[in-house]
Amino acid sequence: MALIEILMPQMGESVMEATIISWLKNEGEKVEAEEPLLEVATDKVDTEVPAIQEGIIKEFLAEEGDIVQIGAPIAILSTDAVETNISQKPHDNSLFKEKKEYYSDGIKSETSIAEENPLVKKEEVVRAIEPINASVTDRFYSPLVKKIAKEENITSEELNAIAGSGKDGRVTKNDIISYLKKRRIKRVYFDSNGSSISQVRSAVEKETTIPVPIPHEDDEVVEMDRVRRIIADRMVESRNISAHVHSFVEADVTEMVKWREDAKDRFLNELGVKLTFTPIFIEALAKALQDYPMMNISVDGYKIIKRKHINIGIAVALPDGNLIVPVVKNADQLDLVGLAKLVNDFADRARENQLSIDEISGSTYTLTNVGSFGSTMGTPIILQPNVGILAIGVIEKKLSVLETKEYGDVITVRHKITLSHSYDHRVIDGALGSLFVKRVGDYLENFDTSRKF
Repeated sequence: MALIEILMPQMGESVMEATIISWLKNEGEKVEAEEPLLEVATDKVDTEVPAIQEGIIKEFLAEEGDIVQIGAPIAILSTDAVETNISQKPHDNSLFKEKKEYYSDGIKSETSIAEENPLVKKEEVVRAIEPINASVTDRFYSPLVKKIAKEENITSEELNAIAGSGKDGRVTKNDIISYLKKRRIKRVYFDSNGSSISQVRSAVEKETTIPVPIPHEDDEVVEMDRVRRIIADRMVESRNISAHVHSFVEADVTEMVKWREDAKDRFLNELGVKLTFTPIFIEALAKALQDYPMMNISVDGYKIIKRKHINIGIAVALPDGNLIVPVVKNADQLDLVGLAKLVNDFADRARENQLSIDEISGSTYTLTNVGSFGSTMGTPIILQPNVGILAIGVIEKKLSVLETKEYGDVITVRHKITLSHSYDHRVIDGALGSLFVKRVGDYLENFDTSRKF
């Protein structure tokens, strides 16, 4: 029987692991080449993973809810035309990832038993091992869950009470780890009668030292969805990694605004593309990154990686309130028309959750347009492993002093915008951070209004 490993595929240069959301096939079921096999989630996007070739799924090596390293085996596929029984031939244990989980002291793991008796089926191995407190419950627990439960002194009652997110309500590794985080981090509060009340904080909330009052009966408690939890963790991590510093510049974009107003109809009629301000901002940003290449870097310990390509991530707000950051690769090599087409395409597909892993990976600098929501300025958190992020504020009409040759200083109405630059003070000093954002502002102020597109 020809058996091959199905590995967790690469999903972008910065993606190191993925969570299995659900298997789309069952063990023993046939799968066609390129047919979706499972759905996975990374810190960037959810996506389906296709089968590498046609075959029969012999065994899943990872459960729903498991976090798997990129390149690690997740399933065994039989490429034989006719499905055969696994007990008919010795089991090739070299195809399976190493399993170190045990049920309890003195009881061998599923892998150990299979190695001693290669003719034993997996189902027989599971039945041969005594489950935790089988007299109390018939609920199935994986070897890893049982091992964690024993090491952490989780009682049978506690284990049975944990809500499972796996198939048929099965408790996954993530479920029990999440429970342990909450179990270990407890605070005591007192109600109006002086009685003590234990309240559990989440993994994200544990970073704060401010007690959260017990919710009132009229309050609504809403669990964060998976994407919001990832965003929360990443933002806290970025604050802990990078020393955030901010510089601000106000730019006069009156001429740019007038040109865009005149050109937007031509764009739509001749090219079929909406012309927003975002591609203009990207163009100016890409030019500034060319002028100041030390803003287009990453930090690895005490090493600085100077990026050859200018890949600008664009923060896009999703209908559910979350964010996604598609990446304009080689932004300095695209003209305004190319940028406009790409930005519109990214925005449309981002809201439909149709972006690929590659399209949201590999940014070297990030742009966020807080002005689209009416904000004058912002101090965004750096998207790792970038060292800078630029926030574009709302374009406002302001009274300004304009110097003229004929009349000297005059007060007039101009379109102004505030650029907010957050950068990593570990490697970017105030001089570079300020000069860089000033250069972006200069490009916007001196926008070429003689161009057609």
